[in-house]
Amino acid sequence: MATRCWMASAVVALAAVAMPFSAMAAKQGRPARTVEAVAPREAGEPIMAIVSIKSQQVTFYDADGWIVRAPVSTGVGGRETPAGVFAILEKNKDHRSNMYDDAHMPNMQRITWNGVALHGGPLPGYAASHGCVRMPYGFADKMFDKTRIGMRVIVSPIDAAPVDISHPALLVPKPEIIAAAPARAETLTREAAEAATAAAEAKKLATATAREAKPMPAALRKLELAKKRADAELASADKALAAATTDDGKAKAEAVQQKAAAKAAELTTQFEAARADTAAKLDAAAAAKDAAKAAEAKKAATATASLDAKLANEPVSIYISRETQRLYVRRNTHRPAPDGGGEVFDFSIEVPVTIRDPGKPIGTHVFTAMARDGAGLRWSAVTIDDGDDAKAALDRITIPQEVLDRIGPTALPRSSIVISDEPLSAETNYRTEFVAVLNNHPQGGFVTRKPTPRPDVDVASGDDSYDDGFSMFFPRERAPQGNAVRRRSGQNEVPRMQRGWWE
Repeated sequence: MATRCWMASAVVALAAVAMPFSAMAAKQGRPARTVEAVAPREAGEPIMAIVSIKSQQVTFYDADGWIVRAPVSTGVGGRETPAGVFAILEKNKDHRSNMYDDAHMPNMQRITWNGVALHGGPLPGYAASHGCVRMPYGFADKMFDKTRIGMRVIVSPIDAAPVDISHPALLVPKPEIIAAAPARAETLTREAAEAATAAAEAKKLATATAREAKPMPAALRKLELAKKRADAELASADKALAAATTDDGKAKAEAVQQKAAAKAAELTTQFEAARADTAAKLDAAAAAKDAAKAAEAKKAATATASLDAKLANEPVSIYISRETQRLYVRRNTHRPAPDGGGEVFDFSIEVPVTIRDPGKPIGTHVFTAMARDGAGLRWSAVTIDDGDDAKAALDRITIPQEVLDRIGPTALPRSSIVISDEPLSAETNYRTEFVAVLNNHPQGGFVTRKPTPRPDVDVASGDDSYDDGFSMFFPRERAPQGNAVRRRSGQNEVPRMQRGWWE
């Protein structure tokens, strides 16, 4: 195998000497080789990366435009890198593949949990990976420390770039609310902690009172039966006394009757006291249970308010799917995932959305708040699929007012709105922002990987722990069969299978 790889490399090298690469690429129908380039200005922090499958290049953008670009190698036929919308989920400086013979994938930046990532690797000048995006080794090393978890990664089948856009549907922040957000988060966090303590104490009291009241009804029934027996014995003694005819018989019957009367009176007193005590304890247990429920409800409400207040300091991401007619919201909590790997994203908002002409394709558009613009935000748009242009897509969307009221006033740079014909991918879960794949383009490098397993832990949004629960919130994406491409016209195309030589 090593000899074959060496020979193949030698042949490629000799061919490169004999023919300039641009001519060779033209002859083979491949894009001309992209060279690394750096913008002639000071670069800011990257906000997004756009991978062009067509041109085999990646370009990173900050708030003011492109900053660096480099050639890449995406997936070969049959293992194509999926086109779509992603975000960085995990970073590993020295990653080794658990799928491909422990292959070294340095400066790995994961964009799906089933194994698609950006990383350093060899670039033969054309698509050659098993689905990942290989970047030049040195370039991947330089960019590794410049990106952050949650940074947008767009994999486009065409050459795409952000363009400035303004539209009334884009989020407009309120500076006074943003300024007050840290203090509000501190106050609500304290109130949530107090409510959690009160709920714990109320639960403890409810448990104790319920435990104390639990045996009371049985004890009361036992006393009631004893009282009934004593009453019956007294009635029998009264009859025996009335029936006695001799002085000796009357004396004996009277002694029995007095003893029965005393016993009945004592049990009656005990029963009445026990009945009152039982009623009081059952009432106390019921009250404690109601108080515990109220305290738990307050705990949940304050926890939600506290979480919202904390997340107001984070960029917000919105996904609108024409297929599901729903709007989804994501914000990074920066909490480590409980089952290891990545961070937990809040998914507490998911609502129906109105899309005009829902049967008409709308395309896939990524709107990003690039920077502050006075009191508002400066937005860009990237379109990577057929359908409406970006402005026309926004014209067709009506975001529910309650969602705008909840997240709009605190919208920050890096916030985004994605509008797409596609549903969210099954790879979207509590450890991701959004994973959306263009189903009318090849995605062999995606569907040939095993789906991300469901977590062993329960995660619930808006509480101290988090719950996946995506079988309820997100429809599972229709998985293409084998390597078939789902055409929106209903026709399928099966790509020719090729073997990648590395990864």
